Amino acid sequence: MYEELKQQAAAAANEIIRRAKLQPGDILVVGCSSSEVIGKKIGSDSNEDVGRALFTGIWEEAKKARLYVAAQCCEHLNRALIMEAAAAGAYALPPVNVVPQKKAGGSFATAAYAAFDHPVAVEEMHCAKAGLDIGDTLIGMHMDKVCVPVRLSARKLGEANLVACRVRPKFIGGERALYDKDLG
Repeated sequence: MYEELKQQAAAAANEIIRRAKLQPGDILVVGCSSSEVIGKKIGSDSNEDVGRALFTGIWEEAKKARLYVAAQCCEHLNRALIMEAAAAGAYALPPVNVVPQKKAGGSFATAAYAAFDHPVAVEEMHCAKAGLDIGDTLIGMHMDKVCVPVRLSARKLGEANLVACRVRPKFIGGERALYDKDLG
């Protein structure tokens, strides 16, 4: 089961990376309820093996694309984010002092903290260029403007809803304006 979840997560990450046209150094934010993935209510049955499998699949794809990953913590840590210190520095995001765990941060963020070379937590950001929301965790608050949905091939990861998003530049100028289709 865990290998299958890892492969599904990798496929979803690969698809959003391609479809959002992410560039090296961009941030991919991921919110994940391992409880939802195994068919339970969000926050009720955090599963470390599921969190680790999903994180590993996503992280492997992100590293290939030279992206930063920000792992959203659960509501017990106010949706703080776990990321590499280099990502926090590159985006001028001040670190806060917390270490996620299974019941305060969630299994996915805990897996990220364990896997990163130099993990830090940041309280908030508004600069992610794309995101994966696994299990209705509400990642939109971390996105750059303008955030738009992306319909992926898969609508579920395990039993959890899978929703993806990307950002695009704002359209300005009204009905007479012309827009670059490659940017939108």
